[in-house]
Amino acid sequence: MRPSRLFVALAIGIGAVSALLSGTPAVAQTAMKMNISLAQNSHYGVAVDTFAKEVERRTNGRYKIQNFYAGALGAERESIEGVQIGTLDITLTSTGPIPNFVPEVAILDIPFLFRDYAQARAVLDGPIGQDLLQKFPAKGIVALGWAENGFRHMTNSKHAVNAPDDLRGLKMRTMENPIHIQAYKQFGILPTPMAFTEVFTALQQGTVDGQENPLSVITAAKLDQVQKYLSLTGHVYSPALILMNKGQWDKLSALDKQAFLDSAREAIKVNRARVDEDEGKAVADLRSKGMNVVEAVDKAKFQASLAPVYAEFGKRFGQENIDRIRNYR
Repeated sequence: MRPSRLFVALAIGIGAVSALLSGTPAVAQTAMKMNISLAQNSHYGVAVDTFAKEVERRTNGRYKIQNFYAGALGAERESIEGVQIGTLDITLTSTGPIPNFVPEVAILDIPFLFRDYAQARAVLDGPIGQDLLQKFPAKGIVALGWAENGFRHMTNSKHAVNAPDDLRGLKMRTMENPIHIQAYKQFGILPTPMAFTEVFTALQQGTVDGQENPLSVITAAKLDQVQKYLSLTGHVYSPALILMNKGQWDKLSALDKQAFLDSAREAIKVNRARVDEDEGKAVADLRSKGMNVVEAVDKAKFQASLAPVYAEFGKRFGQENIDRIRNYR
């Protein structure tokens, strides 16, 4: 016998009252997974933890972000692929693998493109960066905002690097990024593309001689344990992005979309603040752990050695587009 409509209505009412009395929200909660390649105690970790807290608060608990750290759900390229096809909801990733999905972003990987953090952040938060964010939805991804890793520096286990010639013949781990690889070959480096989750072991075992990363990453990943020499080349500024599956984004109401964007903004603030904090103390910390640090690097020599690839980049991206970023005020 089918239950009467009155019985069903009473059952629903009783359930709602029970939920209220027990303190359980009556609305269903949607859980989303977010993955990063670094440990929780890092400039990525503080960002995604802030993002999760803000999303839950701003949506009154209707959305909950479950964070996974240290590549638990895959390396960066795998995470971007997961976001694109919907097996992962959100990720915070460096732009290293991004040109494989959104080629226009590759312009940001040109060495010595940015003067300092203030300029880099202004470019990304301004019209240039916002225009690049609009390239993602066509690829099944929504970019919520620009976070960062910082300026990249070189480490190795062989000898101090003061000039480009000192890099010749070094086998260096690089990101899976064609612009970086092209430039590093010009330095005389033997580039070895590799996911970051594999880097510590590769350095430990001598599969590669060195790697390049911002100070925040070098300290968070404890690379001082497997590298002796650090040179503050600052050769590439490394942005990061908070990326979300477009299908999941499209399901959000207008108010919830704004809540996610505002949450991303807060996450980016703490991310950049942590990078600034790490930059302020990293050199002394790494020296205290036994690293040999070369601070006075002749960057003009490094830039001069890249003249042939700069000409190629000018043809590929349009010299006026490169100059627009380089001269941004």
